[in-house]
Amino acid sequence: MQIFTTVAEFRAWRKTAGYLAFVPTMGNLHEGHISLCAAAKARGGKVAVSIFVNPLQFGQGEDYQSYPRTFEEDCAKLEAAGVDALFHPTVDQLYPRVEQQYKVEPPAIQDELCGHFRPGHFRGVATVVTKLFNIVQPDSAMFGKKDYQQLKVIEGMVADLDMPVEIVPVDTGRADDGLALSSRNGYLTAEERAEAPRLYRNLKKIADALAAGATDFVQLTQAARADLENHGWRVDYVEIRDQDRLEHARPGDKRMVVLAAARLGKPRLIDNLEIEL
Repeated sequence: MQIFTTVAEFRAWRKTAGYLAFVPTMGNLHEGHISLCAAAKARGGKVAVSIFVNPLQFGQGEDYQSYPRTFEEDCAKLEAAGVDALFHPTVDQLYPRVEQQYKVEPPAIQDELCGHFRPGHFRGVATVVTKLFNIVQPDSAMFGKKDYQQLKVIEGMVADLDMPVEIVPVDTGRADDGLALSSRNGYLTAEERAEAPRLYRNLKKIADALAAGATDFVQLTQAARADLENHGWRVDYVEIRDQDRLEHARPGDKRMVVLAAARLGKPRLIDNLEIEL
């Protein structure tokens, strides 16, 4: 695996790479990331991964400085996964003017769900992904469904701005007990880790109820919120939306997704489940 730390070095390599599948990450890699690499490798060409902890998508008081950085371990995992190239730029490489003056502004959905609790987050995500796409020039890019709102923002951005990149959604990686894999799971204490699968269980309960014909969406989401809060969670939201535009779902919708975000101890955990009726 070749490692590039500058834009110029990566662009020189890109010219000879042929078909390229891309996996953007912030590092601290787990099996969920490796499943993205496997999906990229299945495209049949070269695979490039980026590791960059993007300051633009962290709000005031969030964990930018303390976000786990495990570069050596990440490199070993990517080597084992058969990745061809790693792009690992410094902040100065991606933001040479210190302050990024031109930003990519997502539509109103950026201020809902996670965006309501993390103002500016999706602007930061859309901006850095645009920069990475311009540098890497991938033919396809893999994004995990765990970050469902992020996936939809990126899909919409690529469509609206005519970016020549195929966005490939990849199913959420989960532990045996259902907990969605996340770099922030490492913040959980042993007791919190045992409690954490409750988030998935509540989403599964809602999904099963919808599949059985339930139509009282408010009752379903309020029951999930109450169960989490009764067990020590601080809930940001539990909502049922349509899959395509993340608008509020209505009885009769056939393609829905139930999404949740809640804090358990230090970390804020997010998860979702798609429902097809």
